[in-house]
Amino acid sequence: MTKQKEELPFEIQISFHKVVEQYKKQLEYEENEVARNYIKSILEHVKSFPALTNGIKDFNELKKYKEPVRVLLDDLFPSVLTNNEIKAASVPFQNFLFNRSKRLKKIMESAPDGFKLKIRNLDNKSIYVQECINILNDYYGYEIDYSRPLYFDIPDEQGINRRFRIALNGDFIDIFPKEQARKITDEDVDELLQNVEDIDLWKEKFPPQSWIFKGFTIVNLTDVTMDDAISELKTALLFEKSSEQDELLKLEEIFRSIYKIPDLRVGFTVYNPQDEVFEKMEYKDANSYILNDELISECREGVCEEGFNNIFKEFSFFSIANVEEYAKKTKNNILSKRLKESDVKSCILAPVVKNNRLLGILELVATNKNQLNSINTIKLDEILPYIATAVDRNRSDFENRVKAVIQSECTSIHPSVLWVFEKEAKKYIRDYDDDGLASFKDIVFKDIYPLYGQIDVVASSEARNEAIQKDLLHQLKEIQSIIDKAYSLEKLPIYEQVKFRISDFMEDLENSLNASSEQKVFNLLQKEVNPIMSHLRNQSSELKKLVEEYQNKLNPETGIIYNHRKNYDKTVQQINRTMSRFLDRKQIDAQKIYPHYFERYKTDGVDHNIYIGASMVRDRPFNKVYLYNLRLWQLSTMCEMENRFYQLQQNTPIKLDAASLILVYNSTMSIRYRMDEKKFDVDGTYNARYEIIKKRIDKSFIKGTEERVTQKGKIAIVYSQRSDEKEYLRYIKYLQTKNYLGEEVELLDLEDVQGVVGLKAMRVEVLYTPNSNEPDDRTITYENLMEELH
Repeated sequence: MTKQKEELPFEIQISFHKVVEQYKKQLEYEENEVARNYIKSILEHVKSFPALTNGIKDFNELKKYKEPVRVLLDDLFPSVLTNNEIKAASVPFQNFLFNRSKRLKKIMESAPDGFKLKIRNLDNKSIYVQECINILNDYYGYEIDYSRPLYFDIPDEQGINRRFRIALNGDFIDIFPKEQARKITDEDVDELLQNVEDIDLWKEKFPPQSWIFKGFTIVNLTDVTMDDAISELKTALLFEKSSEQDELLKLEEIFRSIYKIPDLRVGFTVYNPQDEVFEKMEYKDANSYILNDELISECREGVCEEGFNNIFKEFSFFSIANVEEYAKKTKNNILSKRLKESDVKSCILAPVVKNNRLLGILELVATNKNQLNSINTIKLDEILPYIATAVDRNRSDFENRVKAVIQSECTSIHPSVLWVFEKEAKKYIRDYDDDGLASFKDIVFKDIYPLYGQIDVVASSEARNEAIQKDLLHQLKEIQSIIDKAYSLEKLPIYEQVKFRISDFMEDLENSLNASSEQKVFNLLQKEVNPIMSHLRNQSSELKKLVEEYQNKLNPETGIIYNHRKNYDKTVQQINRTMSRFLDRKQIDAQKIYPHYFERYKTDGVDHNIYIGASMVRDRPFNKVYLYNLRLWQLSTMCEMENRFYQLQQNTPIKLDAASLILVYNSTMSIRYRMDEKKFDVDGTYNARYEIIKKRIDKSFIKGTEERVTQKGKIAIVYSQRSDEKEYLRYIKYLQTKNYLGEEVELLDLEDVQGVVGLKAMRVEVLYTPNSNEPDDRTITYENLMEELH
């Protein structure tokens, strides 16, 4: 390619001005005389070629500057690595490479005549959008992630496609607008991101050739042919193909790529454990090089004694690097005769084993000796388990198909209701086998009682914000101390100005933290602090040490200190993980009361849903006494979870508080498993009231006050019927005798929330066992617990 494409949002100017700028900066602080002379000589040499920094529009002209470009980029393309690295300079998405490493040149020279380099699966529309996003990110400062893996497919001298993953370095680029460029607003960006496929809209906001790209990119290529072939093989094996013929042809193509043997062939021989014989696959065109034209063979006849021991006793590979020599050694045994009949000169026989059972033998054969041998059998280590899975799957019967449909249509299903899905899956398969048409219908359960509970971290947003505030203040203090030290050594006005900015930010942060505080600090670091830090590293050994200690504390991805936030996140994650596991263990006992549907999910705590009713259980009558038992189980389990919450915090970095809530819903409802969302949801408008209450009750206030119904150290039980109140007062009284709950019970009316009126609540204090190793009867109140914890 000699000139750039017209349909681009910018005009491309290949320029090396940033490399020159980098050399000039380096010259300012470089102390080594040899290095200084080297840099000076490069800069002096480049002065003779002003086009290299002014910009080259016609790619053809670059040929004139081949030698000065090589000299200028010598540090970026070290000659000592040129035979190893697959590397070149380029411009984005132009399939145009220059200053290529020697290894890349060899790869390109091996490609067939007429081969043209092209990025895989990337059309002109995608390129245009990607380049517009580069403008938004680099010029306007947005952080839009539109990245995707990019690949070159380059055939080798044998015609086998080699795949190379592209890594781009854009450090040497400037992007800026021309006069005709449109100014982009936040509203424009919102519109563009909602219409990614509308290329006309993108061209309206970014007219062709309205921006300037000045610079170049560095392209690093990594040969991922082996990884990609293995990935394709896994895909071919784990997902059923339209026919066995297509599957076998695909396997053959992939193995040829893995072994770099263009005429490699693949066969498979089935092992029948009942009769201890080899058999051909049912598919008539499948090859078996052990059997050849035979349909069946006794195993010891099929391979020699060494091969039999390797395959059947050790489950290891049996390779023959030279079939002619093997035939002489075994006096032309049956295996060698059959291999020679198929013009096989070398081969690998690999046992396919699943759960310690031999399923068959994978055969790789080549027409040249030593192409397949005991050394390159290692390439099969990662692949064989997937082949074993595929073979085992093909032997699976109707029940496996049932499970596959359920997994495909419904994702994971709770065991208590699996029977309903199996019933529908069998109907699905029968319909599909009859006429090729089938649909998996929504599953509906009627007359179901719901139970809902949650244990959440109190004021989680405030705790997280406090952690962010502490981290930002800590970082600013660290920077302040380094600037103070620098000012004591060198009284530059810029240090005073940055100190003033930091003090200003710290004062704002100490007063309040808002949504933009972190971004403002980040911008301060990027634009003002980080450049100074780079300067200070070279001022003195003492400053260098201080800067390095500071930088070692930073998160490498964001450049911000994350100590307190990490402690908060670690604590919440540990609490959630422990609470979830505890609830899952308790659920095993709950299922013994009466089978029911259960799900739990993590937020800033752990919420759970329970559905119970006759329609969810097969061949077992339902009585409300099971519901009452499950409600009592839920209340006692919530008390135990409160205890686990605080016991766990004896070893966590920070201390948090919990607030628990139970929703009592007296009416039955219908729930539906929605196939499009892969989850259960309430069915019908009337039942939606339950979901509304669930979403809003934890934010409810006690009537006439601004006090939340959920409080630390207490369990809130929300209900609407007097019968529910009486029922739960009985449970509370029982749990008081078990030292789960305190004596005082509050009966409260709640403020009406949108769409929900007449809710009531009772609130009761939880009693705690501060140490899980102590007897259960050593209980204390929340206030006493806090004294012990702190």
